[in-house]
Amino acid sequence: MIYRLQDRRANSLQLLVFAMLCLLVLCLCSCSVKKQVIQSKELVAEADTSNIDTEDGVDDYFIKQFLRYEDYVYKEEIKTVQLHKEGWPLAEPIIELNTSEKIKLSFDDFDDKIANYSYTIIHCNSKWEDSELIPSDFINGFFENEILDYSHSFNTIQSYIHYNLIIPNEDMGIMISGNYILKVFEEGKPDVPILTKRFMVVESKVTVIPSVRKATLISDNNYKQEVDFVINHEGYSVMNPYGDLYVVIRQNGRWDNAISGLNPVFVRDNELIYDYDEDNVFNGGNEFRNFDFKSFRFQTEFIEKYEFDSLGNNVHLYPDKLRYFLRYTSHSDINGRFFIKNDEGDNSEVDADYAYVHFTLPYEAPMINGNIYILGGLTNWGFGIESRMKYNYKKFAYENVLYLKQGYYEYEYVYLEDEKKIGEAPLIEGSHYDTENEYSIFVYNTSPSQNYNSLIAVKKFSSRY
Repeated sequence: MIYRLQDRRANSLQLLVFAMLCLLVLCLCSCSVKKQVIQSKELVAEADTSNIDTEDGVDDYFIKQFLRYEDYVYKEEIKTVQLHKEGWPLAEPIIELNTSEKIKLSFDDFDDKIANYSYTIIHCNSKWEDSELIPSDFINGFFENEILDYSHSFNTIQSYIHYNLIIPNEDMGIMISGNYILKVFEEGKPDVPILTKRFMVVESKVTVIPSVRKATLISDNNYKQEVDFVINHEGYSVMNPYGDLYVVIRQNGRWDNAISGLNPVFVRDNELIYDYDEDNVFNGGNEFRNFDFKSFRFQTEFIEKYEFDSLGNNVHLYPDKLRYFLRYTSHSDINGRFFIKNDEGDNSEVDADYAYVHFTLPYEAPMINGNIYILGGLTNWGFGIESRMKYNYKKFAYENVLYLKQGYYEYEYVYLEDEKKIGEAPLIEGSHYDTENEYSIFVYNTSPSQNYNSLIAVKKFSSRY
């Protein structure tokens, strides 16, 4: 009996120890799982893409080097990318096919070492998608070439190497009209772009006669502009005006609110009439804001102060004011563009310095379901992370800092609702029918009889003329 009792006690003790061990293992597993969950949350937080501002979704754009068929900089050290008609710094990069006209690319690289950069061009359709042509269909000469024109900055706090490129050139000619992407990449790495820029080559075949007036609808005519136009195609065959032509209307440098896909309302002899009441209207908006820091010696109208610290030059702008409730006031502007200039230098390409420009927009509370952006040539007319304003709860204001090269800049504030692609300026800037805007009309031949979309007309005009 005594031995049996001892055996039972021993068995009970073993069972108790076993149960305690199981409980301990479960606790350890639980802690491990909890720790893994916490670590997973931390990893998700670090890789959170909710603040990535894209136009085509996070999936593709989360990859920094994913090729975009738009103006974009993929390398942080690349700054002040400009593309314009050669000899005309404020002109768009649009040239006539088979003429002596050229475009000029320039950019700064903050890397100390000279890089071996190469370039190529990609032909696109009317919607800025790859035409899927082979290079020999549109390039006359070498398909890829090196950028050999570069200079070191001189007498600047921010050192950089300035690169220039002129195209077409002896090594690369352009054979057909249409939309193009200029892609720059490191030599031997064509799939890793450092920048892309849009440009156009036009072969003028038809004439566009535009007209800008108050919006037809009474509810819109105080703050919207209607863009009507006629396409005269005398001498140029248009077999199907409803299917062979693709028209785009753009306001200033913005692509987000461009209007496309309109068909003619009337067809008359050699004329196609585009006269809509609603489908061709734009918010008039307001004249652009501006600031000028071509010199660090003088404070211009909208600059509160200059500062120099361990990071470099700082330009503090006066806090901007909301304009949605103000009456329209006319003043001259260059419709959101910028140009580089150092008033104390001899060659602004290499002796203009950089500065941190501080923007402030007082606002009682942060916007919900969207963000405010700085829009203009200085931000590539896009809604990227760098151009997004951040709300300061202590100051009841939106703030942002852009690192810019000396010069004159114009900009506006635009609200972009979450999941939307078209920004709205009237909420902050107001909107007036008599604002001066620059419009562009692009006409493409999209006939199936040719294997690419040709650009057959470009018309640029002011809303006042």
